[in-house]
Amino acid sequence: MSKAIRGFYTLTEYIENQLLKDPNCNTVTLGDFSEVDLAKQTIFPLAHIIVGTTSVGKTTLTFTLNVAAMDVITYENKQTTNAFTKSNNTQDIMATQLAVLNKLIQHLRITKTSGVRYVVNDDEVPCEPFVDQYENKVAGWTATMNITMVNDIYGC
Repeated sequence: MSKAIRGFYTLTEYIENQLLKDPNCNTVTLGDFSEVDLAKQTIFPLAHIIVGTTSVGKTTLTFTLNVAAMDVITYENKQTTNAFTKSNNTQDIMATQLAVLNKLIQHLRITKTSGVRYVVNDDEVPCEPFVDQYENKVAGWTATMNITMVNDIYGC
């Protein structure tokens, strides 16, 4: 397998491995978000990687990635009058899943793996919160980042 092909695998596998090291992430998926089976309770908390555009430079490849980190919202049996925390774990999910993405981003800023160096191009990586209704109601964050690595296929 060529280095260029391995580079894509190395990047996505590195991200998967970093996410799975976090105790607040049980499963990592890759690809079209519509293919993730959100009905399964046992896979949460979950992170999903979507590879967007890739810019091919003379000496670099720059990948635009969206990484979503999420968990299922659960509701307490007892009613609460606290309008801030409500009677569910959404606030906990928002805190833990932002931390999952923050750790990943910081690792990517300083990583050199198997001779491949990843550079997060953005000084600040935007993370957008979400609460969505699927089979399960989930909440979390999506980080959008540009990661550059060496392009080892050179022109003739």
